[in-house]
Amino acid sequence: MFFLSRQTVGQHRHLYAGAFVALAVGVFLLGLAATATAATVAYGTAGLPSITVTTLGDSDAAPRPVRVPLPGADVSGLQVVLSLVGTISGFITIFVIASTFAFAVASRRREIGLLRLIGATPRQIRRMILGEALVVALAASVTGAVLAQLATPLLLDIASNTELAPVKLEPASPWLPLAIAVCIGLVVAMLGARSAGRRAGKVGPIDALREAAVESGRIGPVRMIFGIVVLAGSIVLLSLIRPSSGEGVVPLSMFTPMLLVIALTLLAPLVVPVLGRLWALPLVAWTKVSGRLARSNVVATPRRSASLAAPILAISAIAGSMVLSLSFAADSAVATIRDTLQAPIVVTAEGDPAAVRAVAGVAAVDAGLPVQFVRAGAEDALLEDAEGIDPAIAVQTRRLTPLSGDLNQLTGTTVAISKETASIEHYKVGDEIPATFLDHAAVKLRVVAIVPDGFGVNASFLLPLDLVRQHAPTAKPDHLFVQPAPGVDPGELVGRIDHAVLAAQWEAEQADGVRQGNQLGLVLLLGPAAVYSAIAIANTLLMGSLQRRQEFVTSRLLGATPNQIRRMVLWESSLVGMVALSLGTAITVTVGVLIRHAMTAGIPDVPVTVPWGVLLGIAALCLILAVGSALAPTAYILRVVSRETVVHQRQ
Repeated sequence: MFFLSRQTVGQHRHLYAGAFVALAVGVFLLGLAATATAATVAYGTAGLPSITVTTLGDSDAAPRPVRVPLPGADVSGLQVVLSLVGTISGFITIFVIASTFAFAVASRRREIGLLRLIGATPRQIRRMILGEALVVALAASVTGAVLAQLATPLLLDIASNTELAPVKLEPASPWLPLAIAVCIGLVVAMLGARSAGRRAGKVGPIDALREAAVESGRIGPVRMIFGIVVLAGSIVLLSLIRPSSGEGVVPLSMFTPMLLVIALTLLAPLVVPVLGRLWALPLVAWTKVSGRLARSNVVATPRRSASLAAPILAISAIAGSMVLSLSFAADSAVATIRDTLQAPIVVTAEGDPAAVRAVAGVAAVDAGLPVQFVRAGAEDALLEDAEGIDPAIAVQTRRLTPLSGDLNQLTGTTVAISKETASIEHYKVGDEIPATFLDHAAVKLRVVAIVPDGFGVNASFLLPLDLVRQHAPTAKPDHLFVQPAPGVDPGELVGRIDHAVLAAQWEAEQADGVRQGNQLGLVLLLGPAAVYSAIAIANTLLMGSLQRRQEFVTSRLLGATPNQIRRMVLWESSLVGMVALSLGTAITVTVGVLIRHAMTAGIPDVPVTVPWGVLLGIAALCLILAVGSALAPTAYILRVVSRETVVHQRQ
């Protein structure tokens, strides 16, 4: 059977070329993420810059050694980005492969009917389809893995010495990560071909005599059940995007759209025709014949239309949700900075607090000292950023009203923590946090207060200023918050302090930094997925158009002109694209509204920044790819059809 599958792949190489390209690109992205991640893991275990500290642990047991990376040598940011890139790429790969194999099987319906006519059993047909998938998957996975290995050094050179990886990374042994990528490619291909093989096994011998195949508008009970279950699970996850979820709203906003895409794809044969009719109303009124034909094709072939819409739905929903979520996260960060900072003046460069205090008209100078310590848990240790403050001064320049506890007790070996940290780590006032400073001094920090979150202004851990000076004597403040004396104009005072700006200007600079960081994250996360999705959209529509030759021959024999067929294809691809974008927009708006509420609850006057340019650009690119990929093969097919029409007319 494997030999037969290899022969049929060779005979139908034009059908499986799309599946080969899609899977090879998918394995390439997965392999690239895996080999780069292996390089970061090898860096962390290779004895490169790190220190060995001793922590007290969570009990009075003997101290134990823990290794942590030195400041400036942490590559965890790159590891997170690579894992997300791999997840998104793998997710899109599943949809692409399933669609391409479905098209390949659907276009061979008469051939499969002939095999049934000469005695092939449904089981043999399924085995043949799975064998074909295995042949294509082996070739594509190996090709993708080889390309990933060749591209890994280039990726590591680009990522090295950046904010995500402030060190030089070298390629690690590629065998295990590439083997994982190849195995994922094989599994994805077999899963994508499984449903296609099951449908192929249901083809009867009578299909060998049919000139056309009419799709059923119904979907199987198993697919219906899975679609409803996944949709219900997505609704549950949507309900969890709320203020009480804390940092969990960010991963929820990223992964919930994926589940919604899966649910809508499973139910697409029911949903797409309904939305297609709605979008076709103005089209039919304007174009008459070609619009009616386009509407009929979309409604009459729900499975094909759903397969064409799947990659557009996936990238528009995922990209749109991420873009909107990150924009609202930036709005929340900006509002938090504005709401937390009470001082009207900020000294942005490293300045001498004593010199600033000596300026006439200055009432208080808040000079917090940054410091890092190792927070030890039962099984792991984390390098945490903290800040040493003088509570008596800090409460004059920042909003530090404790939610519980007493900030005046911040002396000795104590700590005040943010509300978010307390929620995530389940700390409460009176708890002790095992900590080791970078001078190897181990202490237990007693929690004396829980204060409001203050992203960009307050660290998550606030320590007594004297404690920080004791364990980090060379620490210098990153910035100074200056409170003028009563009756002193901040605008006049800022001109007499070196490197000082008004708080509003500093807040705007911080906001720009947050948005630039988000843009970099979007490029890293969505760049590879967007390129792959573009290939997937073009590939799916090309395969869908190439199998319509007989349909175009019939249309020409019935009197349709080439221009009418082109317009029909134009409107049909536009309808499918608009239906997919409508569903993607619904997912994006739903997730965006929920995450905005979760991130801005309790923060007054939060700005609303909707990146219309990026969102409209995603939609326009999807439509252009959909229309262009449908029209390009149509021109070629019409030339072939014209010759076949002449032959039919002569006969």
